[in-house]
Amino acid sequence: MIVWPWDCDIFGEVNNGRHLTLFDLGRFDFGSRTGLMQVLKKERWGLVVAGSTIRYRRRLTPFQRYSQHTRLIARDEKWFYFVQNTIHKGTVCSSALIRTGVTSKGKVIPTQDVAVALGHPDWFGIIPDWVQAWIDADGLRPWPPKEITP
Repeated sequence: MIVWPWDCDIFGEVNNGRHLTLFDLGRFDFGSRTGLMQVLKKERWGLVVAGSTIRYRRRLTPFQRYSQHTRLIARDEKWFYFVQNTIHKGTVCSSALIRTGVTSKGKVIPTQDVAVALGHPDWFGIIPDWVQAWIDADGLRPWPPKEITP
């Protein structure tokens, strides 16, 4: 991949929100390569991001070449968990943990149903401790946020 000027903010580096958009594209590519996009089309299902955490460690500046790595690491009954990284010259520049789901008519489809449709009903992946810690911590966060008042 290459950093284009429109990917950058006024400080001359990839904008933090743009990282997430580029990771969206990486997951679409992943879906295309794995057959998920074909299943989504056939079943008339959609995709949703239900949570994310990201670390930015190195700048990506205009016209730099970099790669993006997308890996599905685990699933639970409701969500799929992806780790995505941008890498420049062997150095990780940003890394995100993304919780996603497959939807139909506004409801999240159980991951087992999606796995069956993909032909991989037995794959779960072991949820790494650090991912489980994030899931647990995110579950402690009040929803809706208490600090918002009407």
